[in-house]
Amino acid sequence: MMSLMSSFFRPIAYLSLPVFLLHKASNASPLARYYVRLGLYLSAMGVCSVWGVIASIGMTLAGRRFDINWVVARSFYNLASRLLGIYIEVEGEEYLSVKPAVLIGNHQSMLDILYIGRILPLRSSITAKKELQWMPLLGQFMTLSGAVFIDRKNNARAVQSVAEAGQTMKDRQTSLWVFPEGTRTNSEKPSLLPFKKGAFHLAVESGVPITPVICENYWRLYHKGVFESGKLKIKVLPPVSTIGLTASDVGELAARVREQMLEALYELSGTRPNVPPPQSGESVVTEAPVSAQHVAVEKVQNVRQTESGHEDSSLSTAPLAVDTSALAHSRREGSDKGPETEDDDGMVFVDRPETPSNALGSS
Repeated sequence: MMSLMSSFFRPIAYLSLPVFLLHKASNASPLARYYVRLGLYLSAMGVCSVWGVIASIGMTLAGRRFDINWVVARSFYNLASRLLGIYIEVEGEEYLSVKPAVLIGNHQSMLDILYIGRILPLRSSITAKKELQWMPLLGQFMTLSGAVFIDRKNNARAVQSVAEAGQTMKDRQTSLWVFPEGTRTNSEKPSLLPFKKGAFHLAVESGVPITPVICENYWRLYHKGVFESGKLKIKVLPPVSTIGLTASDVGELAARVREQMLEALYELSGTRPNVPPPQSGESVVTEAPVSAQHVAVEKVQNVRQTESGHEDSSLSTAPLAVDTSALAHSRREGSDKGPETEDDDGMVFVDRPETPSNALGSS
């Protein structure tokens, strides 16, 4: 009897000392607290990754393949939120029941996975780079869970993948999660980067609504050197219909949805940018609408210099549409995430890891 009790309590005793020491260190030093909690967060991701592979096999055999992401997401939220003491309050969650839909959210850091874990609805999938399809364990899990892979190294295939994704969504009656900013924006003041148009082309071509999801700015809880407990507020906006829209409406649609999300972000975060009132007799200069800015940027990007030194603006009038070849001309070679098209990099949920020098600062 004593030997049985000893075999049970001895491992607990061995584990209790390092746990106690880590707890003391995290309370004594904010930097130690940051790394301890970061380790807990990454450990929870690791545990749920293994659980995801196991669950994906069982649920595929049970005929519930497209609910795998929901099970793993909720498992991660329930585990990580308790370890970290970060809990999510959701407003407008009923709008997530509209399916199929393109779900779009603001992207601040890797902590976004926690809020996605809380709100990701049943029968939802994600988009990812095609290279991840062949990664051990992760690739198999993503394939079994119905992830949509985008070939970002080949523009023609990327365009075809987006078109196929829309049909797949309608056939499966599933929703697809996208970060339209294309990269992370972890800053002290609430903000949104200009939106990539891949998600909006997908929604318009498929005729499915866009459901915006906004997470409040959480700089106070998480940034490099800081990882605290607290509550986060999430707001789901009413779905935006795309019925009757065409590729020529995508720019205006993206600008309109971005403005709605930015307004909700300011509301949730309880702050707005300070704009000084105009002085007496001074003319008011307003910023150009986002859609106009995008049009101007696209035209500038599409003007090429030929070897003879003359401008070739033949691309500037081509509309950005999934069913045309215009996207093939908007390739950017200098991105830190490798070659990609202008309109499809915002589709990718899982991206190449950051380099060690900036991993903690931007994740």
